[in-house]
Amino acid sequence: MSVLTIILNILLPPLAVYMKHGVGSTLLISIILTIIGWIPGVIHAFLVNGTK
Repeated sequence: MSVLTIILNILLPPLAVYMKHGVGSTLLISIILTIIGWIPGVIHAFLVNGTK
């Protein structure tokens, strides 16, 4: 995982997920979790971007 990805995971989780996975269900989940609360969005971004 690059430094840019880590920074985006923290500051803009949906953008980080979009850059790695494109438009799809993963992005939608990230957007919903970020709207609900910033912390769930960050956790989801780290989990999704760290696995591949």
